[in-house]
Amino acid sequence: MNKVILVGNLTRDPELTETPSGVAVCRFSIAVSRDYASADGTRETDFFNITVWRGRAENCGKYLKKGNKVAVVGSLQTRSYEDKDGIKRNVTDIVANEVEFLTPKSAQSDSDEAPVVSAKRERPQLEAIDDNQLPF
Repeated sequence: MNKVILVGNLTRDPELTETPSGVAVCRFSIAVSRDYASADGTRETDFFNITVWRGRAENCGKYLKKGNKVAVVGSLQTRSYEDKDGIKRNVTDIVANEVEFLTPKSAQSDSDEAPVVSAKRERPQLEAIDDNQLPF
């Protein structure tokens, strides 16, 4: 099983781009504080790179900004590449399939307000059926 759940604050504004085939992709990073403090009372912070695809990416690019608090559910993905000096680098990202916007609307300074239901998967609405419509 490969599942990650994180709650943290964006460290920079999200970057919304498209692949050559037109698929939306949004990248941002979040800072997550550890549960424990060191002997001197300071709390360590970890930084994670997040990648979001398609419609969720468009929502994240539109409504998120540096400092917003988000909950991210996704999976770890590692990749490697060669940098400009020919050195092989390994990178671990979180590929998010759910992003919940946790910053309250009242804390949003932009004119665009985050939706009540965020970039999370939406569930289909069921029609109301009365007993006379049932076939049994």
